[in-house]
Amino acid sequence: MDLKLKGKTAFISGSTAGIGFATAKLLLQEEATVVINGRTRPRVDQALDELKQHVPGAKVTGVAADFSKVNEVQTLLDQVPEVDILINNVAVFEPKEFVAITDQDWQRFFEVNVLSGIRLSRHYFPALLKKNWGRIIFIASESAINIPAEMIHYGMTKTAQLAVARGLAELTKGTQVTVNSVLPGPTSSEGVAGFIDNLARQQRKTREEMEEDFFKTARPTSLIQRFSTTEEVANLIVYVCSPLSSATNGAALRVDGGVVKSII
Repeated sequence: MDLKLKGKTAFISGSTAGIGFATAKLLLQEEATVVINGRTRPRVDQALDELKQHVPGAKVTGVAADFSKVNEVQTLLDQVPEVDILINNVAVFEPKEFVAITDQDWQRFFEVNVLSGIRLSRHYFPALLKKNWGRIIFIASESAINIPAEMIHYGMTKTAQLAVARGLAELTKGTQVTVNSVLPGPTSSEGVAGFIDNLARQQRKTREEMEEDFFKTARPTSLIQRFSTTEEVANLIVYVCSPLSSATNGAALRVDGGVVKSII
């Protein structure tokens, strides 16, 4: 299927690995121009090399910026002044007992997970409205709905993203700009794989045993009873980027493997 993305320019925050990287790869395969992002230049350069190997002739560049540092965000905006598609993907997460989550932890999670998307959207949104076409996508999580007891601060930021995205969508009424959220479930990204591997070592289990235990105890409502691949999540994101998704606006779209027990 031709998603009609040739000639469109997309910026993806936090895209040197995981869902962001998989999304960049699919967008490049659709002949979009993509700007990726990571915290450090070496990491960005490594991801660029990998993408160019996967997609020969890919139109891809990269900008290093740490979203916990406002000055680096401004530098990024100076280097990438305009886009057609903004994918707010950057995020931090860590399991942590509620009473051990400090004020600094709460502030850091909000700064990176929520304010990153607000700052980028605030910059790009007016130009999208002016040219009357664009896509803004917030990569939230099923944790926005099922707040995880083991990382309440993370869940809070994902719920906040849904609120920002829906509110921003209200400002697009009557235009060809859309703002949506995508809610992945447990996904075999780099960070999650490391988390599961650490648990497996601690409990002296194989990775397969640990994954099975995870879905029996931590995410028993999952219908697929496995981690989604980053490509499976990216498939939905890239469709929402497409002009073909023009009737989808203000939506929170789940690609969670059925974790959330809801009929809507």
